[in-house]
This record gives sequence, structure tokens and C-alpha cells, in this order.
Amino acid sequence: MTARVTVGLDGSKESLAAVNWAATAAVLREMPLRLVHVEEWPNTPEVPLAYARTSADRAEGLLRDEADRVRKEHPGLEVLTERARGRAAEELRAAANEADLTVLGSRGLGGVRGFIVGSVSLSVVGAARRPVVLVRAEGAPMAPGGGIVVGVDIRHPCEALLAFSFNEAARWGTPLRFLHGWTLPASYGQAAVIDPGIGEELGGRLLEELDGLLEPWRKRYAGVAATATAVAGSPAYRLVEASRNAQLVVVGRRSRKVPLGAHLGHVAHAVIHHSPAPVAVVPLA
Repeated sequence: MTARVTVGLDGSKESLAAVNWAATAAVLREMPLRLVHVEEWPNTPEVPLAYARTSADRAEGLLRDEADRVRKEHPGLEVLTERARGRAAEELRAAANEADLTVLGSRGLGGVRGFIVGSVSLSVVGAARRPVVLVRAEGAPMAPGGGIVVGVDIRHPCEALLAFSFNEAARWGTPLRFLHGWTLPASYGQAAVIDPGIGEELGGRLLEELDGLLEPWRKRYAGVAATATAVAGSPAYRLVEASRNAQLVVVGRRSRKVPLGAHLGHVAHAVIHHSPAPVAVVPLA
């Protein structure tokens, strides 16, 4: 892993928003920013030379202009540029595995809140060994106020998720809101309807577990305000609702071996597609 922030750049307004977000992240990390443009090159060799030259010129111009703009807006930030040729998903996955953080753009659904996540972004997010952030075109670098919302499953290891979340909150100077969504086991049947106190008791125990999980991190990051909530309901729904006022949403992705392609859990998948805020996906053990 190299200490730098990498961002995928293709000239779309989504990728330009990603560059803005990534530049701020790089400044806060005191790391270089690497702009990567991947030219999807067909398997067939019958590509007109003139087209190849025009495409290369456009890529060089895009990288040069964006690098100059970022350097002007962030004096002192080291900005690197790189052109790659091949399959975008493969090239960006490889770049993400070498970076401290990778930032990609995702197209919004117009008047509907959410992301359209293309196959390239989904492939990178689902397989990268390092954290990846998805940014919408209308998004902007975080400003104090909204806080970082973190979805936590206390039943599974999440040290990487907690480390990333507390580090980001310390860098951005913003509070953390940890959220654990839960539902009563089917074995409870109608008991919760007859006695609502059963649900309250379970929720209280889960909140105690969550607070216990956060205790050492709160001590380590004494300057970060971190609150915890255990709420009844679908974790995916609760996180999407919480994302409305968030500056960043952080979710974990557990490594799973599947026959084909990348795999995201349903909670991460829902948040990626429907959060109006940037979404950071952190690979877990």
C-alpha cells in the first residue's frame, strides 16, 4: 500500500466531483493525490490510428487541466497523473489496492435520491482490499455539521470499520454517529406485541454491547464526539434514512468467495444505491 489518495477521472461531472472530494481528503491526510484515467481499449487491433491519437490527446488534456486546477485550489498538494489502458474495472481495482483511499464518481438518479452504480464502480467497491468512497456529482467536500454515520453489525468483527471511521472523524473534525439496526428474532413470535418491553429490553442490551465495542476507541480518540444508537428496524432502511443529513456514510464489506464477480451484502448494496451522501465502503476480514 502506498500513502496516497487515488481518484478515477473520466471527464464526467461525477468524476470531477470525485476529484474535488479526493483532493480535500488528500490534503487532510497529507498525502499525494493521484489522478487516474483508464482508456477502455478494445480487444480488436483494428482501431484507427487517428482515433487512438485523438483519444490519447483528450486524456492527456483532461489529466493536465484537472491537475493544474487542483494544484491551484490546494497549494502545496502533490498531484500525480497516470494514464492506463485496459479494462477500467481491473485497472482501477489494481490502483485501489495500492492506495490508502480511492474515490470514484457515481451518477445520481435525477430527481430520485440515490446512485446509479455502474459495473466498473461496483466491481471496484466489491473487490478492492482498501477503502473506496463513492461521490455523487452534486456532492461537495464535507463541511462541519452533518457528521459521519457508521453502520455497525456488532455480531461480526469490525475493527477496520471502527479504525477508518474514527480516523476520518478526527481528520474532518466532525462527530460520529454509530448505528446498529436490529429486528426481533422470529422465535419471539407475537411476544413483542403482547409485551413491548421485550423489544425495549433487547434494544437496551444491544446498545450496551455497542457502547462496549466503542469504549476503547472513544478513549483513543478523546477529541472525537461519538454517539451510539441501536434502533429497531431494517439496518439498510435505517442507514439510508440516517444518510439524509450525513456528510459521509461508512459501511463495511465482508470478504466472500463467490463464483463470479464482486459481492456486496444487502445493507452495503442498499446504502450505495440510495444514500444522498458520499459512501465509504471498508473491506472487513
